[in-house]
Amino acid sequence: MKHLWKQTRSFPPTVRLLMANQFAINLAFYMLMPYLAAHLSGGLGLAAWAVGLVLGVRNFSQQGMFLIGGTIADRFGYKAPIMVGCLLRTVGFGLLGWVDNLPTLIAASAATGFAGALFNPAVRAYLAAESGERRVDAFATFNVYYQAGMLLGPLVGLALLAADFRLVCTVAATVFAVLTVLQGRALPARRGESAAAESDNVLAQWRTVVANRPFLLFATAMTGSYVLTFQVYLALPLAADNALGSKGTWATSGLFVVSAAVAVAGQLGLTGWAKRRWTPAQALVRGLAAMGLAFVPLALTPPGAPAAVLTTLVTAVALLAAGSAVVYPFEMDTVVTLSGNRLVATHYGLYNTVSGLGITLGNLATGALWDFATRHDALWLAWCTLTVTGLLCAASVATLARSGRLALPEQPQLVPV
Repeated sequence: MKHLWKQTRSFPPTVRLLMANQFAINLAFYMLMPYLAAHLSGGLGLAAWAVGLVLGVRNFSQQGMFLIGGTIADRFGYKAPIMVGCLLRTVGFGLLGWVDNLPTLIAASAATGFAGALFNPAVRAYLAAESGERRVDAFATFNVYYQAGMLLGPLVGLALLAADFRLVCTVAATVFAVLTVLQGRALPARRGESAAAESDNVLAQWRTVVANRPFLLFATAMTGSYVLTFQVYLALPLAADNALGSKGTWATSGLFVVSAAVAVAGQLGLTGWAKRRWTPAQALVRGLAAMGLAFVPLALTPPGAPAAVLTTLVTAVALLAAGSAVVYPFEMDTVVTLSGNRLVATHYGLYNTVSGLGITLGNLATGALWDFATRHDALWLAWCTLTVTGLLCAASVATLARSGRLALPEQPQLVPV
């Protein structure tokens, strides 16, 4: 904790504010979202298709709109979309707790999703701009606060849920309201020096990003890493349920805690260790390889041995989280490098869109493979495929690094508006 505090204090006030904002954003988001489906189905009595529609609209309005959010940040500065995103979450979360008709619930869900699309690229571009040559360290510290919010949010939500779901929504909305006011008062207005002018054509702005071939190749190569990370929500819970039956739900909750705890406790140490020993490209390659290899113990464990499966699940989650912690700060730094410090938020927006599409397709493939492997008593096939996915990602990034496509010249970036 002292190391985290010392590291945080070493950054400029704006960077510290962005980190605190992200902690509060995740705290409020995860105190509500894990319990929303149960509220919609049990509390409001919505049919399963309606629950799926509300949740699906939220996911689509975020993943599908990242490029829009990044474009807005580059055209009008970083502060406005961050504030508007928090304001939308205030309204959306408030409505989710106090309305019971499907059209309004859909509108509220869309608002919460689009809010994430607005402030996510802007926050990362702003953080990269303000941290200068310390981007890797800034993103590593930022991820500690990000993961800490994910870790504490469900616990706070569970405590509030003992009273009423409306209280959960009200508290979450209040957090975002406070963030909106705080950022309005304390967050300086900034934009990238080479960001798009308001008179520029949006399509020209997008063409510039799409024409950045090294960036697109990197985004595509990294897609598999997001598929692997998402298995904490898909394959690993399925394995827990398959091996532990009714206790699988408790085991899944424990896996989430392990994942976030490893990131919170190990992020700064792992980043410092990797910086001292490896180049950024080597850190990416080896982190990705570790993420893939995290699934090997599961492939070697008999599915009919509950204790052994639980042990290997915890091991896999810990390795996956550690590999992801190594990758994340260098990954975020590489996106800025490949953008040439031009239209950084738009690059982040498209990057998130590509990864979101990859998660969707990857989950469909993983789910289909899981069904096939279950029918044929060959779950090792699913785990081996995930391992190969990680190793292919690592090989792809290594190939890009050897060809010199992961290093572009950088330019000065930040000016007041």
